[in-house]
Amino acid sequence: MTELLWGTQPTPSRGPKPAVTLAEIAEVGIRIADAEGLDAVSMQRIAGELPVTKMALYRYVPGKTELVAVMSDLAMGPPPERPGLPWREALRTFAFDLYDGFMKHPWLLQSTIGRRPLGPNELTWMERGVAALSDSGLTGAEQLDSIFVLTSHVRNLGQQSTTFPGRSIGLTEEGFSESLGEILRTEAERFPSLTAALQTSADSRNQGLDFGLDRILDGLELLITARKG
Repeated sequence: MTELLWGTQPTPSRGPKPAVTLAEIAEVGIRIADAEGLDAVSMQRIAGELPVTKMALYRYVPGKTELVAVMSDLAMGPPPERPGLPWREALRTFAFDLYDGFMKHPWLLQSTIGRRPLGPNELTWMERGVAALSDSGLTGAEQLDSIFVLTSHVRNLGQQSTTFPGRSIGLTEEGFSESLGEILRTEAERFPSLTAALQTSADSRNQGLDFGLDRILDGLELLITARKG
């Protein structure tokens, strides 16, 4: 799989000239996953949208697991360039850029978990995050853990904010708010604290993302200041 992700797999020297590229195959998979969810992606489905047979696809990629890995790295793409930012603003923009990527391709929240080979784009995202802390005084392990905590927060908010294509049960953000509000209007006495909190909360999609980011960055700032002191 590593060879596929990094483009180091040798091109077959025999057989017919390739009719498509691995990137073209992955792009079709991405379009299907964006529209219908990751479960809708199959070798048969992709072959139906390309000038190749299902069996011919296996000359390019061994199976769906490897294909999804290639799709994921291609869909993530490289992170936007954000040069010259102080570490706190660099991490904030890193988090929001990552969140936007998950919202563009929600299935990435499913395909980019667990221990697995990483492609060049995903490693470039990690590099950008760690680079923001390279002069902070934190150890290498602390820098990596900081990015892990930040990414986990972004991923968690992304999962809570997303209705995955292909799910039989799911609500839009507006639908969820309306459903919860309707329940609490009739059950306010049973859930008084929740009702009161929701009545005073701001209506902002990224309120939870902002709040969590600030708390994480506040904690890092305390640690960095202590180290430099």
